[in-house]
Amino acid sequence: MKPEILLASSSPFRKALLERLHLDFSTISPEIDESLLPGEPAQDYVCRLAREKAQTIANTNPDAIIIGSDQCALLGSQILGKPGSHEKALAQLQNAQGKTVVFHTGLCVMQVSSGFCELDDIRFEVDFRELGDDQLDHYLRVEQPYNCAGSFKSEGYGICLFREMRGEDPTSLIGLPLIRLTGMLENAGISVL
Repeated sequence: MKPEILLASSSPFRKALLERLHLDFSTISPEIDESLLPGEPAQDYVCRLAREKAQTIANTNPDAIIIGSDQCALLGSQILGKPGSHEKALAQLQNAQGKTVVFHTGLCVMQVSSGFCELDDIRFEVDFRELGDDQLDHYLRVEQPYNCAGSFKSEGYGICLFREMRGEDPTSLIGLPLIRLTGMLENAGISVL
């Protein structure tokens, strides 16, 4: 019998991405403290949260394959969170003009009963174009990406904001790196194909 697959997330974006793999799975929202620790590097932060999300769900589902993921965006040394409002999103996009934003996505696949655990940080870079405030405002009013780190949706209209993108897995930019996840699931005994 195949183990149950659980996505430790309430994100509709991660759920939609995982559905691309045609696996039977359920989602459970993990309740963890997502505060950044003092002096914690971005890659350590997202990996810690991905593992804590998976571990929280694994504690009550030891036989299940648990997928945990977390993401943050870096502009220089500043972590860009989810803006939550039009004004904060506009400020984030204004600050990113002509610059590179680096995304770190932590990914963890865990099964407590077998002792399986793989953890990784997947990096992706986005170079922003130089756009005017009216263009940025128009983008935000059309797409309203207020619950997205960095204030855009690359899988949608947000693609117009970029000059270039670099990375091994474009789905990592959306929040769940499917290329790396496929390999981790196969290592855990779940064949995707």
